[in-house]
Amino acid sequence: MKKNTLVILIIIAVIVILGGCGVSKYNSIVGLDEAVKTSWGTVQSQYQRRSDLIPNLVATVKGAANFEQETLTKVVEARAKATSINVNPDDLTPEKMQQFQQAQGQLSTALGRLLMVTENYPTLQANQNFRDLQAQIEGTENRIAVARKDFNETARVYNSTIRTFPNNIVAGFGGFRQRPYFEAQAGAENAPKVQF
Repeated sequence: MKKNTLVILIIIAVIVILGGCGVSKYNSIVGLDEAVKTSWGTVQSQYQRRSDLIPNLVATVKGAANFEQETLTKVVEARAKATSINVNPDDLTPEKMQQFQQAQGQLSTALGRLLMVTENYPTLQANQNFRDLQAQIEGTENRIAVARKDFNETARVYNSTIRTFPNNIVAGFGGFRQRPYFEAQAGAENAPKVQF
């Protein structure tokens, strides 16, 4: 009887220890998953900040200069497209990430053209409101770059954690899947051409 009781106690102890380790690993993965979602929220927040600044920039440029309507129209259209794409952090697939990046890339390109065109308008450059908005957009672009870098780092930590043993077993049971990274846009390796 004592031997059977000892065996049962040992089996129960092993189950409790393994269960405790599994719960601890699961909770750790949940924490990392939430960190990825928080980083994604920061990325979206920075893109939203840029999107909110664009109407002010366009209004300032319209008021201070009379130039290519097509450029302004492309900025407004790109902003509308970029803000229409919303990616839920729980459903962050590589395809949805690419779609989001493509829309944001079109907006970046349109903004770049707008800022390039304004170089030809000295009166616009002298306008304090425009300079302030231009500085805000440049600052926002820097914030977006930092937020994207931070997201990629958070996703890297999360992805490497759920892929290592024995975390991969716990992640599989918990339904955790890898998160995609922000990647450079096609053609980003080529320097943009500035022509006046």
